[in-house]
Order: sequence, then structure tokens, then C-alpha cells
Amino acid sequence: MDTTFDLLTLAGLPGVGPRRATELRSRGPLEGLLARPDDHGDVLPAEAREDLRSGSARRRAEDELKTAGQRGVRIVGVDEGDYPGLLRRIYDPPPVLYVHGRVEGDDGGCIVAVVGARKATPAGRALARKLARDLASAGAVVVSGLARGIDSEAHRGALDGRGRTVAVLGSGLDCLYPPENAELAARIARSGAVVSEFPFGTGPHAGNFPRRNRVIAGWGRAVVVVEAQVKSGALVTARCALDEGREVMAVPGHPSQPNAEGTNQRLRDGAAVVRGAADVAAELGLVIPVTEEVPASSDDLVAALRADAPMGLDELQARSGRSAAELLARLAELELQARVRRLPGGLFLRG
Repeated sequence: MDTTFDLLTLAGLPGVGPRRATELRSRGPLEGLLARPDDHGDVLPAEAREDLRSGSARRRAEDELKTAGQRGVRIVGVDEGDYPGLLRRIYDPPPVLYVHGRVEGDDGGCIVAVVGARKATPAGRALARKLARDLASAGAVVVSGLARGIDSEAHRGALDGRGRTVAVLGSGLDCLYPPENAELAARIARSGAVVSEFPFGTGPHAGNFPRRNRVIAGWGRAVVVVEAQVKSGALVTARCALDEGREVMAVPGHPSQPNAEGTNQRLRDGAAVVRGAADVAAELGLVIPVTEEVPASSDDLVAALRADAPMGLDELQARSGRSAAELLARLAELELQARVRRLPGGLFLRG
């Protein structure tokens, strides 16, 4: 097995991304390869070979380890026992992961990614949070990207369910993005982990996020897309999951909603329909704990709506006495059952 220091040295070489690193590792122990870089000039770029000959590559790796120690970050090599087992088996796994918190080799055996739109609707946010909470309560680890919108709500939901959640960044751990999620990231790290394959000082550059998305897709057994437009990072994550033979599921939406275009496309392509955590559980063999429902049932909510006059969220709150988040989650479920219709402007009609 390669040492984590050698893997870190390899990962820091200019022009050596995850795929090239995988090819180089297939040639034998890294210790010999890094000591004789000119023997591998067909794969190692000239700048990388020079960095190895001069010792610059190893000095960078030493600096990274020192910085990690100062920041309370652990660098986990792909050959270590607590490197995520499913991620290790993707086509181009990160040679190392920078980890704030704790990762485990199997994480209990059931890991689900929940991803979606940054500019999510209130109903989508509420549904993502409830979905993640229920999955976490059933023992699943929820993985997402700490982005605004659906990703953030997925992490919050997992924390609500007292479960583990993993946030995968498209930047270095010291360049957290988006910055307003710093407090959420700290909460995640206390029971789960915030991770990155990028070295310290790496900003949230656009080209980093497709790499981040393949890690999210490869970390677990399934990807659930809650809301997504046709051209979105969430669908990139879904395609990565399909490439690795993982389950892809999606929450359907009304055809008039832009954020439903991507999820409905995935459903047309064969993704499993997700109306709630029970659908994910059925696909993955999870058992969702039975929780006591609040006295006001879905039928009461439907009865409060009218079929001939749209009603807004404020009026529904006044009639039902329920929180906005709870109402939005329930309305999203009822919309999927065709018992409620959503209109532009945040209005609802009985279906």
C-alpha cells in the first residue's frame, strides 16, 4: 500500500489530476515512481517531473501536513481503512481527502446523497430537509455539497434527525464556500465531516465543482435529486452516479416549474420516483421509524383549501396553526399525490 505522504505528494503534482494519479498508481508502488520520475515521462508532465527531482513536491506535501495539523484537519489517503469504501472503488478516486470531522470506511453501510438546486423553491427546501431528516433517523448517512438551497437543507435535515452528514466542498477547507454556511459546516463536523480533495488555499473555482460532484456521487449507494434545472450541477452528480452503477432517484415536479425540468428529465430516463423517505427506503432496504403525526392531518390541510379560490401560505398558516416549513413540506407531498395544485405566486388550490 502507498503511504498517505506519497499519495499527498502525488496529488500535489502539477498536471496530475485524479485520473492520471490512478494510472500512475497502477504502475506499482508510488515510492519508486516518485523517486524515478523520468521513467514515467509518458504520463508525468515535465513540470511534475522537475518538481519531484528538485524536492519541491515533497516540501509542499510536508507543508500541507503541517497546516492540516495546525487546523485540526486530517489527511486521509485512499489506502487507509477509514477512507470511504465505495468512493475508493470509483474510476478516479481522490488520492487523498482533507477531513474536518470523522469519516468511516463503510459509514454503517447506507449512504445517500441528496442534491438539488441552489435557487430552490420554499417547498423544495422543506421537502429536502424532511427527506434528509427521515433518512438520517433511519440510520442513513446523508451526503451533499454544502451549497445554497437544497444541499444546505439536506445537511440541516440530517442534523435534525440526529444523524451523520458529510459535506463535500469544491474548494479547500480553508476557503469555505458559500461563506455564510460556516456555522452549518461547524455543526456538520461535530458529528460527521466536511471534506475536500483540494489542498489548502484552493478557492471555489468553477472547474472544481464537477470534480466535487463525482465525489458526492461516488460516496454512497444512491443519489436523490430534489429540484434541478436541465443544466445543473445536481444532474452532473446524477450522471456521475449512473456511470458508477449507483441508484438515481428524483422528486417529480410540475412541468411549469423550471426547477422541475431536470428532475422530470431524470424520471423520463428511468430514475426512481421519490415522494418521500419511504420511497428511498424501499429502494435501499431501510426502515423509516414511525413517528407520531401532528394532530392536524393532511386531510385537514386539503379541507382548508378551496377548489375555486387560490390561497396563500399566510392564510393557510392562520387557518391551520402550523409552521411555514411544516406546511410547505406537507403541501409538496400533497402536490405529488395530485391533491393540491400549486399556482404562480406561491398560491395553492385544492386538486
